[in-house]
Amino acid sequence: MGTETIETDRLILRRFTLEDANDMLNNWINDDEVQTNYGEPTYENLESVNRLLSQWISAYSDASFFRWAVVLKEMNENIGQIAFCAIDVNHHFADVEYCISKAHQRKGYATEALSAVIGFTFEKTGLNRLQAFHRERNRASGKVLQKSMMKFEGVLRKYFYHNENEYDDRIYYGILREDYLNRVTNHSCHSKVADFGQ
Repeated sequence: MGTETIETDRLILRRFTLEDANDMLNNWINDDEVQTNYGEPTYENLESVNRLLSQWISAYSDASFFRWAVVLKEMNENIGQIAFCAIDVNHHFADVEYCISKAHQRKGYATEALSAVIGFTFEKTGLNRLQAFHRERNRASGKVLQKSMMKFEGVLRKYFYHNENEYDDRIYYGILREDYLNRVTNHSCHSKVADFGQ
């Protein structure tokens, strides 16, 4: 299937282009805290961002590459990304990750983007499972997962090593195709009952 454009109430999730470089640099990719929580390196200049973008753009020719720019509709501004950081084609599951610039956090954008990608996953691809984790210290990311359709599944204790003998837990959430379809079916039934009641 590959990366296709997804539209939500406030966002457009689309493929990255070279024109995203300035927004990325200004909003999130040079922010140590955002990138550390995301598990990616920090990029400090346009040249390095453009090299990264060129790699991503080239990878879009692969139907198993999924990486979306998170763009605010109102401003046409790139405020983050959401991607499948790993896909297991043999067992039909993917790991999803996301980041939003600090200036745009706590406004529901990450939850909106994740919910849209969950819908895309089970309506457009053959994947049976989507999973994600957050570091224990990254409570904001944990709240995004709690608000999504994903279910808490467990903790890998002291999975990440920081420094000076500091460790951090890896906290897992997941959703199955059957979970998503049941939720959609139940929501549809409730909507029909509400319509009938009117």
